Amino acid sequence: MRQLLLATLVVTNACAQTPRVPQPVVVSQGVVSPGIETLAATTPAVLRGKRVGLITNQSGIDRARRSTIDIMAAARDYRLVALFSPEHGIRGTAREGDKVGSSRDEKTGLPVYSLYGETTKPTPAMLDSVDALAFDIQDVGVRQYTYESTLARCMQAAAEKGIPFLVLDRPNPVGGNIVEGGILDTAFRSFVGIYPMPSRHGLTIGELARYFNGVFALGADLTVIPVSGWHRDMWGDETGLPFVAPSPNLPRIEAILNYPGTVYLEGTNLSEGRGTDFPFEQTGAPWLNADSVVKLMNARGLPGVRFESVRITPRADARKFGGVPLNGVRFVITDRARYRPIMTTLLLIDAVRRLHPAEFAFSGSMDRLAGTDRLRKAIEAGTLPTLLLEWDAQDAAFRTAREPYLLY
Repeated sequence: MRQLLLATLVVTNACAQTPRVPQPVVVSQGVVSPGIETLAATTPAVLRGKRVGLITNQSGIDRARRSTIDIMAAARDYRLVALFSPEHGIRGTAREGDKVGSSRDEKTGLPVYSLYGETTKPTPAMLDSVDALAFDIQDVGVRQYTYESTLARCMQAAAEKGIPFLVLDRPNPVGGNIVEGGILDTAFRSFVGIYPMPSRHGLTIGELARYFNGVFALGADLTVIPVSGWHRDMWGDETGLPFVAPSPNLPRIEAILNYPGTVYLEGTNLSEGRGTDFPFEQTGAPWLNADSVVKLMNARGLPGVRFESVRITPRADARKFGGVPLNGVRFVITDRARYRPIMTTLLLIDAVRRLHPAEFAFSGSMDRLAGTDRLRKAIEAGTLPTLLLEWDAQDAAFRTAREPYLLY
């Protein structure tokens, strides 16, 4: 397996604070328990007597599917006073990219401030009655996933106000060992890539908060409540935790396993499967010679995956090819421990461009998604393998850089 080395990442520990890490409550041996269950059992001193704001969505639940909102609203040692929602809204139903307005939670009556509307960062007015912020959202371990940028923005806001920031940790559903994809160039920083790090970083959301705080000197008064029972080679469907789609187009664990790579399809005129029953598990276009792509990709013998020709028709409201029958290619994972979705998807994009030079095109979002213009230029120049080797080198150094921030 390729090892990844980073020559350009500068790790800055200046102004970093050592975050508190309360010991998780062990429910029973062999059971994975998310941070919210530890919080429900034992209130950390950092929250006692505080008015708390909670950043969450539909993925914030315990093993019994009780909502983190309900659990924290019933607490006696602190008072939940405000809710904050990321992309897709507090219930996770808004479409990708749609701006979401602020509202009020019907059950608790609490204000719900949208962080994917007029602002992506809590404003001073939103935090006026808040003494501490807590974060409980299921991440998918990918830099382009906007929940990670929401985390960073909220940590910045907490640091600026001088209030504690608490992360209720959850497992990384794509495991904690594999690191893949090159380091973001800060010239291409955006809300789908806020800091220079690999696309697939192998960190839990709590470890990511520690990394953000230490490497990028956010100065947050950070506490992480760890997951109990999780280890780095454990996949999301091995935890025993109930599955909740973290966003509308990741409805299955298979979609999440492919997503680190197939998210790059958004930067092309190929479908990423949105509007079908298998988003981010397949791609297609009306002009695609799917049989030729499948034959070429299967002949490469890439680890952990094979390809199938399919016919797909995105629903009429899909933003790409709505209602149009497509010649499609489906990614079928055969060994997820060996599968490298980023390398695989980029090689497929490269193959499609070679087979369809007149039809294939990049969209304006590719450089932003990739966090660099070098990927697009490498595919156009036929030098993608060379760039992937450079990314291997970058990622190996990131693995070393992340070591001080690991919890598991």
